[in-house]
Amino acid sequence: QLQLVESGGGLVQPGGSLRLSCVASGFTLDNYAVGWFRQAPGKEQEGVSCIRRTGGKSAHIADSVKGRFTISRDDAKNTVFLQMNNLKPEDTGMYYCATRLTGCSSYGPDFESWGQGTQVTVSS
Repeated sequence: QLQLVESGGGLVQPGGSLRLSCVASGFTLDNYAVGWFRQAPGKEQEGVSCIRRTGGKSAHIADSVKGRFTISRDDAKNTVFLQMNNLKPEDTGMYYCATRLTGCSSYGPDFESWGQGTQVTVSS
């Protein structure tokens, strides 16, 4: 069974850090570009960042998180990470990872498979 599982979310104070993980099972993640998306209540889904399937380079990062979030991958562990530093209340939302066979995109509907999400809440 093909599955993506996100973890690492939680409640953190402004200025804090979290590292999200996206673990794949049932398939090899290194064949795919992987994107992180987030959605806050009442807001549209936002493409946060995406990492290419080869070379491990980020192909997209949203302006709202530049300089604070870093995406990386460890194909040996079949895992993609999102390191989030200097978190702000506006970063609050459900964070999802998704895979795309044909490369990176910032548009959610371009992605084929999705995890169930992990909640991030930034609040004092």
